[in-house]
Parts: sequence; C-alpha cells; structure tokens
Amino acid sequence: MEQIVDVGSVAEAVSTDVGDAPLYAVESLCMRCGENGITRFLFTSIPNFRKILLSAFECTHCNERNNEVQFAGEIQSRGCSFSLQIPSGDPKMLNRQVVKSESATIKIPELDLEIPPEAQRGSLSTVEGILTRAADELEALQEERKRVAPETAKALDLFLVKLRACATGESPFTFFIDDPAGNSFIENPFAPSSDPSLTIKFYERTPDQQALLGYLAESTQSTHGEAHAMDEAGVSGQVRRVPHGSIGAAAGHRAIAQSNSAEIADALFRYTAPEEVMTFPSTCGACVTQCETRMFVTNIPYFQEVIVMASTCDSCGYRNSELKPGGRIPEKGKTITLHVENVKDLSRDVIKSDTASVKVPEIDLELTSGTLGGAVTTVEGLITKICESLEKVHGFTFGDSLQEDRKNKWLDFTARLTKLLSLEEPWTLILDDALANSFVAPATDDLAADKQLTFEEYERSWEQNEELGLNDIDTSSADAAYESANTTKIE
Repeated sequence: MEQIVDVGSVAEAVSTDVGDAPLYAVESLCMRCGENGITRFLFTSIPNFRKILLSAFECTHCNERNNEVQFAGEIQSRGCSFSLQIPSGDPKMLNRQVVKSESATIKIPELDLEIPPEAQRGSLSTVEGILTRAADELEALQEERKRVAPETAKALDLFLVKLRACATGESPFTFFIDDPAGNSFIENPFAPSSDPSLTIKFYERTPDQQALLGYLAESTQSTHGEAHAMDEAGVSGQVRRVPHGSIGAAAGHRAIAQSNSAEIADALFRYTAPEEVMTFPSTCGACVTQCETRMFVTNIPYFQEVIVMASTCDSCGYRNSELKPGGRIPEKGKTITLHVENVKDLSRDVIKSDTASVKVPEIDLELTSGTLGGAVTTVEGLITKICESLEKVHGFTFGDSLQEDRKNKWLDFTARLTKLLSLEEPWTLILDDALANSFVAPATDDLAADKQLTFEEYERSWEQNEELGLNDIDTSSADAAYESANTTKIE
C-alpha cells in the first residue's frame, strides 16, 4: 500500500536530483464531488528529452481522473513549432505520443480550432487523446447551453461531429503545436530518419512571448541598461567602431570568442583576422535586458564574405552567435559533395548555413534545412552535432512505451553513425544549400585539384524560392532609384 505523505515532503523529494525517484502519493480534494482523492507524483526523465514531473489524480468516490506534466528542467533558448499532417484512415498517426507543456498552443486549421495554453495544461498524451479531451470538455455543458443558447448549442454539436471525425481518423487534418518555451514534442516513429509528415521549426521568441514565460525586465534594470549603452556608445543605437590596430588578432579573438565557443573563432581566424570589430547595443533574447553584440566581416577563400555576430548578456549569462552570408543572394543553389576517406578529411572546415540540408547516403541519414541551424565546425564536429541533436529531438527513443524493434533500429543507427568517425569504411557527406551559403574547405590550395570535393550549382525550384520568400521580393522601386541615380551622374 502506498504511503500518504504531505505536500512539503513531496516538493523536497522531487527537487533533488535522484536517479530512481520513488512514487509519492498525496491526499487532495476532488473538485467534482468534494471528497478526498489521491494525487500521485513521479519525478522522472524522458531519456534524450527533458526532466519532467508527472502527477495523476484519482478519486475513488466519483471515479474522477486526470493527469498533468510539468517540466522540471530549464526553458529552452528558442521556441519550437511542430506541424503534423494526418491523413484519413491511418490510426497509427493518431497514436503518436505528444508532450504538451503548459505554455503550448494547439491548432487545427481545418476546423478553425485553437486550444490555448490555459485550456489544457501540461500533458503527456497522444494526438487522439488531446482531441478526445477537447471534445469531452466542449460537450460537458451542452445540456445547459441548449436551454440558455440553443443556436450556439446546435452550432457546437455540428462542430463536435467534425472534431470527433478527426479524432477517429475519418477526416484528414493538420495537428499544429506551438511552444515558446521549446518544451513540447511530437513523436517521430521513423527516428532517426526524417518524417515526411512532420515538420519541426525553431524560432526566436518575441518580447510578448518572453513576457508570457516570465522573462520580464524590470523598468529600473532596463533604464540602467540603456544608460550603460549610451555611456559606451555615446548615443543610444550608435555603433561603436574599434580600429583593428588597437585590438590585434589576439584581442579580436577574445572580443568574439567570449560570446561563443572557441571553435568558431579558431575556424574563422584561421583565414583572416577581422579588419574591424564593431560593437553595438542590442536586447537579450532571454531576459530582454540591454546587452552588447559584436560583429565583424571576414572573407573566406574559395567561398565568400561572411558576417560573424556574437552577443552575451551579463545579467542572465545568455550567449548566442550567428554566421550570416555577406553580399547579394546567389542566383543558383549549390550542392557540396565530400568523399571522406581519411583522418585529414574529418578535420576539414565546414560552414553550414541554416538553409542547408545534410545527407549521408551510406547510413540513410537526411536532415532537412534548419535542423541544426548555422554552424562553423569541422566534418567530425558536424557528425557529433548531428548525433547530439538527434538524441535531443527524438525524446521517446528509449521510453518505456517504445517497441523493441524500434529501439533496436535506433541502437543500430547510432552504432553506424559512430562508425563514420572511426573511418572503418569511406562515406559521403552532402550539403545541399538553396542559397549557396555553405562551404567545405579544400585539402589543396587549388580547388580543382581536390578530387574528393565537388561543387555543383543548380536552379532553384519555385517551391524553394517560395519557402525562402524570394518570389515575393519586389525590387522595382530600388531599380528605378538606381537608374535615376545613374542618369543624374551621366548628365
């Protein structure tokens, strides 16, 4: 029989980092019948995902039951959104496990349905379970609505028919979940391979989303940050330029690297030191206080001009770095193919932009654009990042509900991924970048002499241009102004 303990003991127990946390039971009030029921707490960790606190309530008097998931770990640095296309007549899609945090919003565009964060709190369920729960909650007060507002009740009855048709798989729909905290998740049964029905995107939170998560900067703190920025820059918003001669390559290393890992600084300074490091005030992406962003432009041989930006926040310790391409948008995309055959190939420098996809045909690995974001690393570092990313994103890899054959499939894939670095067999790395902003360093001074490395340009499709927003670009005003300026000069 489970021991009944007080809430304080449970809170103290789950706050410690215990590997095998016991199950705690707390006597609590049932909100349906007014009698006392039992709430059970379990602090656990979903391997390769997050630490969570599971709570389940059960009342033996009225059979009321519910459960909730609360996240015991940190809020992620970026928000996430998942979009799952569910066809009709496929019950397996409805059985996909879903982790919904207390800050996540669920949408079904086909029904104009939106479930706000406060409507369904944190839960560990399935797609079918979430839709069924939403239908049950909408139907709970239907009898009262029929007496008070019969037209509204009639319209809701029609809506519930459509909602239950989606929950049973009779109608196709899109299941969309958006979480500014980045703690929600939809299972990918094809992991570690990509899922054609599932789209995952990560994004920077807006100030309003920061406020909803509790990251509100105090007015005094913001004022102090603005005053500090004005003291440093002279005028708020003015860029402070530091001559290259007063910094030197070593100090330039520190100016950029203190906001980022040494890996990026080492890789970029290998080509050329920055001619000028600029510092300007910006806003922290985590706590919304004033911070500094450092930026410099450098040119990489055989590639192009790139812009390196790095920021750090003294208030909360948040650090972020970005690599942006310089110059105009290339007219064609580019595919880079590297045949990895020896240890030196693993040390080749790699610049992967956030629009590049990664493929390794030998192990059937394919990562869509945006999965890893932008990165400056080596071939070995890229494979390591891929392994870490897959383990983090696919949270149900080793869960109790995972079938044995799928678990063995994942173990086999990780073993093959590890073998890539041991070079037991040659393998191929393919970077496909629609904006041609990725790069793999050649092993020779002459690019044409490197037989293991090939670059191939291609025409972007209409769909690729649409995804990149290029189809909607209107440069007619700029072209007219440019022509007018040239005409004036000639006259």
